[in-house]
Amino acid sequence: MSLRTMQGNVRLVACAVATLLILTACSGDDGGEGGAGGGDVEITLAHSYTEAQPQHRCGAKVIADEVAKADVGVTVQIFPASQLGGDADRISSVVSGDIDMDIQGASALGAIYEPVSALDAAYAFDDSDHLDRYFDSDAAKALIEGFAEKTGVQTLGAWSAGMRQFTANKPIRKPADLGGLRMRFPNSPQFLMNAKALGASPVEVAYEELFLALQQGTVDGQENPIVNIGAISLDEVQDYISLSSHQANSNLVIVGKVWNEMTAEQQQAVQKAVDTAVSQVPDCVAQDEQKQLAEWKQGKDFQVVEDVDVAAFRTRADAYLRDNFKPEQLKVYEGVRAAAQ
Repeated sequence: MSLRTMQGNVRLVACAVATLLILTACSGDDGGEGGAGGGDVEITLAHSYTEAQPQHRCGAKVIADEVAKADVGVTVQIFPASQLGGDADRISSVVSGDIDMDIQGASALGAIYEPVSALDAAYAFDDSDHLDRYFDSDAAKALIEGFAEKTGVQTLGAWSAGMRQFTANKPIRKPADLGGLRMRFPNSPQFLMNAKALGASPVEVAYEELFLALQQGTVDGQENPIVNIGAISLDEVQDYISLSSHQANSNLVIVGKVWNEMTAEQQQAVQKAVDTAVSQVPDCVAQDEQKQLAEWKQGKDFQVVEDVDVAAFRTRADAYLRDNFKPEQLKVYEGVRAAAQ
């Protein structure tokens, strides 16, 4: 029996006892705009990152700590490093209610609501500030509302966990340099579309198997944010990192059925905690990136390639995406680009 199911059973028993004793029902109105709630709530928060990465340190842990400080009867238990399953499995668990909260990439969420996947389009966002501006826009509000209506899952916030970069055993300065390389991309429709948009030949390999695949030559290169590349020591099996900055690595903080089981006060505390994390993660990521790049530049085994023709990649990607997006995805993409400065 899952933790989430056990929590549900406890609440059902509590409701039954309260009804028999003719006390305030567990579904009683607390006078706010929140859900039924009123008692203590234990939230499971899952993600796929290690505890050393900023997505955990400055994201998930900040959320848990800030909720605890609020002292509103809510506790957050974090399950990092895909302990509760891979991205696709966790999304299904959030929808079903077996996991309460999750930190997910937009392309993964596209499996249950396709338009949101366009947030992970190549060169959709220029940087983390651009992502922040978009999520403050009416276009983002409409997307989030559509996602909630379709799935029953709320989006409490979003941040960029850094721009994705290429690594390989040769420099990648222009689209033509990807020719002949077997480049690993995540197994999602948006990432595979990005590969074609950028001029790459994608090979699908699980993130957990990526180091070995590069070491054994199953693939020639890959793309990931700097913090992810450093986390699994890809500098040990690759010679070059080329700073293409071709995609903002989005993280959306989502919450399922437990949201409607909390009081308005509890919801506000959780939302405020997420807002705090959203404000801290980008700077945390930037600091980690600067430290990691400095270490690589000081060494001799991993060369940092900075003279990448980003304009050439961007132009190619934009034309491909506009020609191949479905209307709903194109609308999201254009909303993102409209938020650029």
